[in-house]
Amino acid sequence: MTLATLADVLRPALAGGYAVPGLVCLGWEDMRAYVAAAEAERAPVILQAGPGCRAHTPLPVLGAMFRHLAANASVPVVAHLDHGTSLDECRAALDAGFTSLMFDGSRLPLEENIAATAAVARLAHAAGVSCEGEIGFVGYAGGEQSAGTDPEEAARFARETGVDAMAVSVGNLHLQTGPGRALDIARLRAIEAVTEVSLVIHGGSGVPLADRAMLAASSRIAKFNIGTELRMAFGAALREAVARDPTRFDRIAILRETEAPVMAAARTVMRGLGASGRA
Repeated sequence: MTLATLADVLRPALAGGYAVPGLVCLGWEDMRAYVAAAEAERAPVILQAGPGCRAHTPLPVLGAMFRHLAANASVPVVAHLDHGTSLDECRAALDAGFTSLMFDGSRLPLEENIAATAAVARLAHAAGVSCEGEIGFVGYAGGEQSAGTDPEEAARFARETGVDAMAVSVGNLHLQTGPGRALDIARLRAIEAVTEVSLVIHGGSGVPLADRAMLAASSRIAKFNIGTELRMAFGAALREAVARDPTRFDRIAILRETEAPVMAAARTVMRGLGASGRA
C-alpha cells in the first residue's frame, strides 16, 4: 500500500526541486486516470476532494475510493481534503481515512484563521496525518477578488498553526480556463524569506507550464493544485464520446472513453512540475 501523507510527498519535493500535483477529483473516472498517470510517470500524486466533489459523493465513499486506489498503486498517493470548512468536517474526513486535511480559513480575520487552522493541525498531527492552511485569499476568475498574502502575516500563520503546507495568494486565481496574469514573484520571494514551510499554489491551471516548471525548481512551492484544465480535458472527451454515437446510452462505455485523455492531460501536468521519475 502506498497511501502517503502530504508531508511524506512534499518534503522530498522541496529538497529535490520539483512540485507534486494536487489533482482535483470529481468522480471515479478522473481519480482512476490520475493514479494511472502517476504510475506511468513514476510520480507521487495528491488526490483532492473539494467542496463540489463532497457535495456529490459522501466523504466515507471518497475516502474508501482514494484508499482503494492507493492500495493498488506502487507510487505515493495522498488522500487530501481540499477546502475543508470546519473542524467537524475535517474530523469526518479523518474518520473516512483521509491522510491530509486542508482547512480553508482564508475568509476569516487573521486571528480566527490562525486559531481554527491550528485546531485542525493539532487534530491531524495527533492522528499522524498532515495539515494544509491558507493565508491571504485566492479569488475566482469572474468571481470573488483575491487578497494577496502579507509576508509577515504568513510568517506568523506558519509559526502559530504548525501547518505542513501553506497556500498563498500571489496573483493565482481559481477556475481559470487559460493562462492568467503573471504571478507576483516579489511577493512570493518575500514570503519565502520569512518562513520555511512548503508553499502551495491554488488555481494552478492559470499558471503557464513554463512558469510552473520554473517555480517548482526554484521556489518553496512544492504543490500546485490543478483542476480546471483536467475538467476541460474530461469535458471535451465526454462530448466527443457522446457525439460519436448518439444511439449509445451505456454510461460505462461512454465514460470509459474519458480516461485516456484525462490520463494524458495529468501526465503533462506531472512532467511540467518535474515530478516524473520521483517515485
